[in-house]
Amino acid sequence: MTLNNQHNKPADTVVVLDFETTGLSPNQGDRAIEIGAVMLKDGKVIDRFQQLMNPGFRISGFIENYTGISNMMLSDAPSCETVMAEFADFIGDYNLVAHNASFDQRFLDAEFRQINRQYPGNFACSMLIARRLYQDAPNHKLGSLIHYKNIHHEGVFHRALADSEMTADLWLAMLEDLQQEHQIIAPDFSLLQSIAKQSKANVLQFLRKQS
Repeated sequence: MTLNNQHNKPADTVVVLDFETTGLSPNQGDRAIEIGAVMLKDGKVIDRFQQLMNPGFRISGFIENYTGISNMMLSDAPSCETVMAEFADFIGDYNLVAHNASFDQRFLDAEFRQINRQYPGNFACSMLIARRLYQDAPNHKLGSLIHYKNIHHEGVFHRALADSEMTADLWLAMLEDLQQEHQIIAPDFSLLQSIAKQSKANVLQFLRKQS
């Protein structure tokens, strides 16, 4: 599949993912400890993926407290390599969405390099897009945006599947707002990527040209 075909795929057919990790940087030896993902097709959830994974070393007390994931929980979990191989099969050729996607993409790339796997899809960042669409929001953290958009949630923040489900709800809310407020119906994935790259001052003019 060509890169161009990936860009032209509909924005409502994506895999929304979230990692919990041992720290901030795979370049410093940090690893993934949980992956959660929601598969959307035509704006509907059709599948989910959630798995703890053992990074091969003990995680810090800070990460235990932050994520609610303990060393005991990870002791019996499969290895990162095993889980990432399963996840590579799960995402197939779907495009990918994450909140603060640069973080999740770094870890996905690093973990896939460990197992010599790749993904043909492209990434979009729901946080960057929300910064352009919701400039009046108090901030653009996931929890704040869920509250700002009155999106119902029952999950626990900083667990991967709950965060990916909330990000998926936010993503669909943004697609609905593009249709309702800007008459942009059924945008392709590349348009959402382009919104993220606009300046805040220019985004309304950009959206007018797309409708």
